[in-house]
Amino acid sequence: MILSDTLLQQTRIRFPRFKEAQVEISKIEKGGSDRKFYRIGISREQSIVLVKYSRDQAENQRYVEIAEFLASHEVRAPKIYFHDPTEGLIWIEDLGERDLWSYRNESWTVQRPFYESALEEIGKLHRVSATDSEQIRRNLPAQFDAALYRWEQGYFFENCLGRQFGVSERNQRELMNLPALQQIADRLARFPRVLVHRDFQSQNIIIRNGQAYLIDFQGMRPGLAEYDLASLLYDPYVNLTDSERSDLVQLYRAVAQVTDPAFSEKLQFCGVQRLMQALGAYASLGLVKKNRVFLAYIPPALFSLGEILRDIPGLEPLRDSLATLPGPARS
Repeated sequence: MILSDTLLQQTRIRFPRFKEAQVEISKIEKGGSDRKFYRIGISREQSIVLVKYSRDQAENQRYVEIAEFLASHEVRAPKIYFHDPTEGLIWIEDLGERDLWSYRNESWTVQRPFYESALEEIGKLHRVSATDSEQIRRNLPAQFDAALYRWEQGYFFENCLGRQFGVSERNQRELMNLPALQQIADRLARFPRVLVHRDFQSQNIIIRNGQAYLIDFQGMRPGLAEYDLASLLYDPYVNLTDSERSDLVQLYRAVAQVTDPAFSEKLQFCGVQRLMQALGAYASLGLVKKNRVFLAYIPPALFSLGEILRDIPGLEPLRDSLATLPGPARS
C-alpha cells in the first residue's frame, strides 16, 4: 500500500490530469520479469502504465532508448511518456490487456491476421540497416555469436536436464560435447546479423485495434532474424499446428522478401537454440525463483525440440535422451 501511494503521488506530480481525479492503481502480473508493472487510470479511456525497474540490471535502463529507436523506425511499441532514471520509473502508453496469447483458443481464421501483423512489425526491425542501427548497437547487450549460442545450450543442460530432470553432470557433459551442437553454434555465428527482439513470443505481442505492438524488447541485440521467427513458431505458450507454422513461415518469407538459400537451415538451427534457451529459463524460473507456473511449459517445449532434432544428423543421442524423459517429451 505504501508503494502504491508513492507511485500515485509521483504520477500526479508529472501528469496533471491525474491530480484531482479519482485514480485507481492495479498491479499487472507480467511473466518472469523482475520489473513491476502498474496500470494507473481515471477510467478505461484514460490510463497509463507505470514500470518500476531495478537499476542493477543494465537491460532495464536500455528500455527507453530502444523504445524510442523502434518509434523512429515506425515499429509499433508503447510510447514513452516520462522516464525517471533516478527512481527507476517509466510511464508508458497503456496498450491494453489483449496480447496475442489471449487469442490462442480462437480459430486460425481469427488468429492469422494478428500473427501477420506481428510478422510485419518484426520484419521492420529486421530490415533496419547496420548503418541506421550503428549508434544503438553500441549500447546493446552481447550479440549472438558462437559463445552465446553455446551458453544457451549449456543453460538448457544445466537447468532443464540437470535441475528439472536430474540428468547427471557426466551425461550432461557427454551430450553438451556432441560435435553437432558446436557446429550449430559455429554455423549460425557465421551469418550476417540484424537486430532481433530476442523474446518474440505471444505474450510479448499486444493486439490493439487489430494491430500488433511489440513489448518487452529490452533484450534486443544483433542476431539472426530466424531466431525471432523460431521464437514465434515454437512458442510453448500456444499450440500451433504444423500447417499453421508452415503458413507463418510463408507469411514471413513474403513480408521479409526472403531470398537467402540458407533460410530453412538457419530457421531449423535457431529453433533448436530458442527452445533450449526457453527450457533453461522455464526450469530456472520454476525451480530457482520458485515461480512454478513456468514448469508447465517444459513438456510442450521439449516435445517441439525433439521434433526438430529428428532431422539433424549427429544429435541422435540428445534426441534419444529426451525421449526417455517423463511426460509429453517422448517423440
